[in-house]
Amino acid sequence: MKQTPALLALALAMALVPQAQAQLLPSAGAGQSSQMNDPNRPLDKIVAVVEEDVILQSELDAAVRSVQQQYASNPQQLPPENVLRRQVLERLVLTRLQVQRAQDQGIKVADSDIDTAINNVAQQNKMTVDQLRAAVAQDGFSYAGFRQQISEQITAQRLHESVVRDSVNVTDSEVNNLLASPTYKAGEVHLAHIQISVPSGGGASDIAAAQTKAEAAEAAIKGGMDFNAAAIRYSDAQDALEGGDLGFRRMDEVPPAFADAIAGMKPGEVSPALRGPTGFHILKLVEQRAPQKQMVTEYHARQILIKPSEIVTMAQAEAKADAIYQRLTAKKEDFAAVAKTDSKDETTANNGGDMGWFAQQAWGQAIATQITTLKDNEVSKPFQTDAGWIVLQRLGSRDADRTDQMARDQARQAIGNRKADQAYDDYLRELRSTSYVEIVDPALKDIDANGNAVAPPKTNS
Repeated sequence: MKQTPALLALALAMALVPQAQAQLLPSAGAGQSSQMNDPNRPLDKIVAVVEEDVILQSELDAAVRSVQQQYASNPQQLPPENVLRRQVLERLVLTRLQVQRAQDQGIKVADSDIDTAINNVAQQNKMTVDQLRAAVAQDGFSYAGFRQQISEQITAQRLHESVVRDSVNVTDSEVNNLLASPTYKAGEVHLAHIQISVPSGGGASDIAAAQTKAEAAEAAIKGGMDFNAAAIRYSDAQDALEGGDLGFRRMDEVPPAFADAIAGMKPGEVSPALRGPTGFHILKLVEQRAPQKQMVTEYHARQILIKPSEIVTMAQAEAKADAIYQRLTAKKEDFAAVAKTDSKDETTANNGGDMGWFAQQAWGQAIATQITTLKDNEVSKPFQTDAGWIVLQRLGSRDADRTDQMARDQARQAIGNRKADQAYDDYLRELRSTSYVEIVDPALKDIDANGNAVAPPKTNS
């Protein structure tokens, strides 16, 4: 299947954001570069005002076209075009607000950061950067706009990190409580969702409007509409244009308000509309898998580290490591004794270089690569690491049950992810509700999921 910029960008979004907060959409200048010099092209116009910035018709057109390319093989999953345009416009608005807030906080993205991200996208899609550039141009997108798109996504991710950094704290007691709960033993679930949010500070009319929309989505699914298509049409979550797919999550990562509903569902089933703290949610259980025993291979080894310094060059350090290797292998000197006198590693030298039992990656990639190539009691030739030159001796290996430790690590991460998700969702709702946003295009102001005009909800006086 041909890779479009939207799919390439989605790969980047998944790599940058653990929970895939937002799919990338073309930004200013990202679309229709071939039309820029067309004298018959209509004059660009403003479709939305976002604080002191604007979103142009060309941006929206390019973003909509990007989504349509993704669903080219399943166009029936897309809602009516004006509904899709409103969904995409809301995504662009929220992205623009995040970028503005990040800039206000002094968050910046260097060209080198963008270059690194583009290299990652190219590698993920088995392309060179030149091939990626050609693919972007082939689909009618400007490469400068593509870089801007990536810059905005990195900026939004850094804002996300700054928001949740100080607001998420996980205690040992929370981890203990989670491990003792039935939800931990339930394993992992693959979920999709539809979210109909209530604006931050919204009143009774906002809640009623959200409930009506949630009930319409529920009725559409019961009437045979594909869940992914319903998510694209009805959901206002950041993953709506991906069909609301949340991927696999441990049951302990699922908000407690929804865990009970999911626990009683079978794969393929869809929940009724559930009221949550931010609005209404409809959940689909796609797949479920039980927790498994976590076995890892551990290694026992010892090392001698020779460091370069102000008076020892890297070449001299290498020569000394070579000499030590010869003493150990040709002269059969005792490894522990040599480590105590010659090794410069402060954590292991006094113990004869003994590193204890460790998982393969625990001491870094260089040692991880070497340890698997050695036999028990074999001494490696000197190899270079960030710390210096190392001579390594593998003493043994074993399969270890790390289920308990990994369970604690996963539980801590799950609690942290759940708190981070909630904190940033609250932040975005507050940001959207308190920012000045005007939808200028009258065709996109107030429409329902079928594209019909509706009266805007009344606000509390």
